Amino acid sequence: MERLDTSKVILGGTPVDLMDSETALSAILARAVHGGDRPLAVASVNLDHVNHFGTGGRWAGTLHADPASAVDWLYLLDGAPLVAQSRRLTGRRWPRLAGSDLASPLLLRAEELGLRVGFLGGSEGNQRLLAEKIARDQPGLQVAGMWSPDRNALASGPDSEAIARQIAESGVQMLYVGLGKPRQELWIDRYGALTGAEVLLAFGAAVDFLAGRVRRAPRWASEHGLEWGYRLALEPRRLASRYLLGGPPSYLKLRTDSSAVPPEVPDAPPSGKPAPLTPGRFTGPEGAADAAVVVVTYNSAGDIDALLDSLRAETSDVTLRVLVADNSSRDGTLGLVRQRHPDVIAFGTGGNLGYSAGINAALQRVGDAPIVVVLNPDLRVQRGSLAVMMDRLQASRAGAVVPRLVDEEGGTRPTLHREPSITRAIGDAFLGRRVPDRPGWLATTDFNAESYAHAHPVQWATGAALMVHRALAEALPWDESYFLYSEETDFFRRMRMIGEPVWYEPAATMTHKGGGSGASAELNALMAVNRVRYVRKYHSSAYAAVFYAVLVLSELLRCWKADRAGVLRTVLSEDRWAALPGPVTDVDEMGFPDGAVIIPAHNEAAVIARTLAPLAPLAAAGKVDVIVVCNGCTDDTAAIARSFDGVVVLETGLPSKSVALNMGDAATTRWPRLYLDADVEISLGAVRDVLNALAEGEVLAARPAVRLDLRDVHPLVHAYYRTRLRLPSTHKVLWAGGIYGLSREGHQRFAAFPDLIADDLFVDRLFEPAEKAVLDVDPVVVRPPRTPKAQLAVLHRVYRGNAQQNGHAGGRSTARGTAAEVLSSIRGPLSAMNAAVYLGFAVAGRRGSKRAVRWERDETTRVLATGGPRC
Repeated sequence: MERLDTSKVILGGTPVDLMDSETALSAILARAVHGGDRPLAVASVNLDHVNHFGTGGRWAGTLHADPASAVDWLYLLDGAPLVAQSRRLTGRRWPRLAGSDLASPLLLRAEELGLRVGFLGGSEGNQRLLAEKIARDQPGLQVAGMWSPDRNALASGPDSEAIARQIAESGVQMLYVGLGKPRQELWIDRYGALTGAEVLLAFGAAVDFLAGRVRRAPRWASEHGLEWGYRLALEPRRLASRYLLGGPPSYLKLRTDSSAVPPEVPDAPPSGKPAPLTPGRFTGPEGAADAAVVVVTYNSAGDIDALLDSLRAETSDVTLRVLVADNSSRDGTLGLVRQRHPDVIAFGTGGNLGYSAGINAALQRVGDAPIVVVLNPDLRVQRGSLAVMMDRLQASRAGAVVPRLVDEEGGTRPTLHREPSITRAIGDAFLGRRVPDRPGWLATTDFNAESYAHAHPVQWATGAALMVHRALAEALPWDESYFLYSEETDFFRRMRMIGEPVWYEPAATMTHKGGGSGASAELNALMAVNRVRYVRKYHSSAYAAVFYAVLVLSELLRCWKADRAGVLRTVLSEDRWAALPGPVTDVDEMGFPDGAVIIPAHNEAAVIARTLAPLAPLAAAGKVDVIVVCNGCTDDTAAIARSFDGVVVLETGLPSKSVALNMGDAATTRWPRLYLDADVEISLGAVRDVLNALAEGEVLAARPAVRLDLRDVHPLVHAYYRTRLRLPSTHKVLWAGGIYGLSREGHQRFAAFPDLIADDLFVDRLFEPAEKAVLDVDPVVVRPPRTPKAQLAVLHRVYRGNAQQNGHAGGRSTARGTAAEVLSSIRGPLSAMNAAVYLGFAVAGRRGSKRAVRWERDETTRVLATGGPRC
């Protein structure tokens, strides 16, 4: 971007280039004659400009802080208050350079230089007067054209592009743009580069002044800073809001948020290497993705297909990993997604836990993706929207980006909002959606149509659709205390608190059906109560008390409406707040069969809490026995396990897994039973489904499917497991997941666990294929070793356990069959290399297994679980 050599200050949060009249004229005309890499846009900065573009304004940061802007901006000093403030900052009096003062001198110079000039804005009548005046007074001036579009055309993207093309065809070099603030600046910033003009002058009523239809203020009024009063007297209806409502807050900004040196804006972070495209399909849990899409569902079977189909179309532009976190839908949403969209990572959250909890659960599974997209299930993404949002996220150095949401008829939904405050609550209480153009300090929701036509920073937006950097999403988990409503207000506020801006991008559009959470007086009461909870969280008790009183007044004014029945009574009685909708786990709602989960643990302090967390509600409710058997532990495993209500903890000094398993069996009378390794994560849904399958007698032994967390593993280890996942046998046996379950009848196949290394292999060999199953339920999460050395250590133990049982009566080696499966898995060069790595590990593991050493265990994933360095 080319920079003009000028002094610069920040006035009210917006930059101003300080110069005299001749310097400004020369800079503008030089660019018009010689051009530049990008067009030069010129704006007059007065109090009205500060109101719109300064600190806290609706369009703050849209022009000067947006690296994505396609024009260079020159900001000229206009208005007596700004002249006075610039003098305070610099110690020098700078001249006022109003657009109306520069318009005529620029026309005279343009005539001398032979520049082609155009005019955009002003009425057709005033343009005719201006054309006659130019023909009479400046016959040598080359007028390329005059355009007078209506507001609807200027608010329309396609229409504005067509206008810009018409202007470009005229060959204009210097274009006067008189559309009024902030429309003219926004239009120039978005469409100015398309006009072909080298210079665009945002000079407001320039056409009217040049045509002689608007009289200039007397000289004495301008010199004493009273031009605003003169103009207000001439046009009170048009200018009263600007000067009387917008003026005082803008003056306050000017005095409190001005500086002699502008703050440095850091360079945008470099974007990572794009992931390989997979048109028509989503990326699974492994590998890189450009973005991970998180969808929280609850009874969404009627909507989810349309969303996923629209996302599938986006995969031609970006690589997507899609996660559906289902809050225990009763309409078959989870099963439908798994059946129709097998490339979606769909899982149950363990209950109807709320929007925030669903998002947080999905964030644990996003894998290798630098960006997270959160979408409601009742959305449809219009083609290309995700790529546009990603561009905005990078170009504007935004922390998050929200799209334009439209209803099913194409009308824009009012989804942009301001920080809740007492004055805004008062305005909302008395005016609601009426008077949509009222000042921002009197309205929480932005109803101004122009706000939805241009990209700009916002304070917060409806949480139905947003894109955020993954690092931010992980650093700022969603507050689950809200259940529904106000959670996005809270999330965006915490983003702003750490200096991360939120941008609205209208070029990205999504259709929002709406009503996905339902509609009732009870939910309206929850919405009102959560507004109070939010204000109490971030403000003093006195402030919150006043806000609460205003909210009560608002509900009193609306209590006669059917959808507000009982809301006022609930808001007034805090004892009723606990009865409002809130998280409900599957333990509360869904029947669990009798059963037990037995977890042998040897020095598992680093991971045991992670494993017990999803099981804790079962243990606390007494639905299932959860038994941790600490065998030979010398760390805090037992103490951590005892911190979970209902979990039974046994201890033995013998570091023997078989002893631990038998102790667990002796401590419970419940059936069926799950035997779970201490470093494996399982969901409530998986526990329920496996226990149900065993209790119903479908099979005698079973385990859930497995999802391998391959993040941060060494490439050789990654290659090993990619081949292992392709082997059919690993999806049919009980020994491949760190978990298996037995019914009472199944356990009768043996009296007690023998002293063997591989208990899962022992159990697997007791059953015929028809008697055991790998169930298609929520998979358990297994974290393989992160380094080749750790992988070999684990393989040494595995093959030693295999050899131990192969030596028993009935034992049989599977090496030959496994080798045949590995060779059959080869489909190309990459899978051939992966197979070679697998076989290499297998050979090295078998050789090392013959050495008599201590129990080998992978420590790399234990370090990871405690937040230590990743390998």
